[in-house]
Amino acid sequence: MKVKFCGAAGTVTGSSHLITLDDGYNILLDCGLYQGNEPAYEDFNLNWSFNPEEIDVLVLSHAHIDHCGRIPKLVADGFKGDIICTHATRNLCGIMLLDSAFIQEKDVEYVNRRRNKKGLPSVRPLYTIEDAKICGNQFIGIGYEKWFTINDNVQVLLRDAGHILGSASVTLKIKTANGNIKHLGFSGDIGRPHRPILRDPLPMPQLDYLITESTYGGMVHQSAPNEKEDLLRVINKACIDKQGKLIIPAFSVGRTQEIVYMLDQLEKEGLLPHIPVYVDSPLAIDATEIFLMHPGCFDSDLTAYMSTDPNPFGFKKLKYIRKVEHSKLINKQQGAAIIISASGMMSAGRVKHHLSNNIEDPNNTILVVGYCGAGTLGRQIVDGAEEVRIFGEIKKVKAEVVIMNSFSAHGDNDEMLLFIDNQNRDRLETIFLVHGEEKRQLTFKHNLKEHGFNKVIIPKLDEEYEF
Repeated sequence: MKVKFCGAAGTVTGSSHLITLDDGYNILLDCGLYQGNEPAYEDFNLNWSFNPEEIDVLVLSHAHIDHCGRIPKLVADGFKGDIICTHATRNLCGIMLLDSAFIQEKDVEYVNRRRNKKGLPSVRPLYTIEDAKICGNQFIGIGYEKWFTINDNVQVLLRDAGHILGSASVTLKIKTANGNIKHLGFSGDIGRPHRPILRDPLPMPQLDYLITESTYGGMVHQSAPNEKEDLLRVINKACIDKQGKLIIPAFSVGRTQEIVYMLDQLEKEGLLPHIPVYVDSPLAIDATEIFLMHPGCFDSDLTAYMSTDPNPFGFKKLKYIRKVEHSKLINKQQGAAIIISASGMMSAGRVKHHLSNNIEDPNNTILVVGYCGAGTLGRQIVDGAEEVRIFGEIKKVKAEVVIMNSFSAHGDNDEMLLFIDNQNRDRLETIFLVHGEEKRQLTFKHNLKEHGFNKVIIPKLDEEYEF
């Protein structure tokens, strides 16, 4: 048995790991899109480090694009197997991949206009809307906590990871050629305990090998109890004191719903200022509808809240924006407003237009509520860039930038250690760290060793290890 790290090795996006069993059966864990511009990943999205036709099954941890975003291309390039995930992940992928395909097609239209002016041949999108529709036929949704038989030698267990709706850790129970049973685990993205909306992450079964994320190794998030107060403080300063716009770049799935739920609570408590609030993302609107289809994923607090407020994602001052012309009108509006828009890393979507129109006004505020990968526009802003390029134009960053990492859906250093702590140190042979930048991975490796985990490996892209 061997594992090859085909993505999210030394970086936080493009999750993809290939397990090859002793009988040649190939299991792919995630098939994510790389988001960023690191040199080692320059051609990552276009090329495979394996033959898609030889993959027998894909097991998907959750619906974020950096974990599922290359599935349409995988299918278009010859993958014919099943895609196993939770029911909620299957539903979310239905909208996420169509949205991603739309972006691919629009990006290529822009690129080809420039290429054609230079006399260069046109290029094709990574995949099309039609590709995204076709791959949906291969998804199989299964429930949490039920061993699902993949073939005679492999079963899979999906357990709630508490990261986004439908997210799961993956445990493979593998019968080897000599009849032994080995358990290989993949954490996916580890969620956080005591977060609103979703249930807490559950630890994985006892494992022999573990592939785990390491995004926030060495970092501890702001504690949750002050979170709502801090958000209200940011709103009051941005929108009341400065009478400006508060722009919140947020992932359409998970982060947007969490912020809207918190605003709903502030509104119910009479604390939210009388200003318009916009969710400017068709994808976020569709995702919110899917959230309401899966109340079984909600924690007890939200379930109780819904007994008095059936829609925790809607209140009087809130407007969901679908049409492009309505989105453009927001930027023409004078005065204070809260604008929640995708994408979370500010690398695509309508939020780039809001940033382009508002980033040079010191009365405005950009509230960063999630991780921004290396090379993204969001990372430049988080790192304090004085000017950035948006749609080919240089913009001076005069708006105030506020960072609240407590909203992160990724467990911090201590929460990741807690997630893994149930594992038997004598039984767990190897831990592989993925989905993290080098500095964070080295720190987390040191912390894991201090907690009794002796063999911790940080693989590089396309490295292969045999068990």
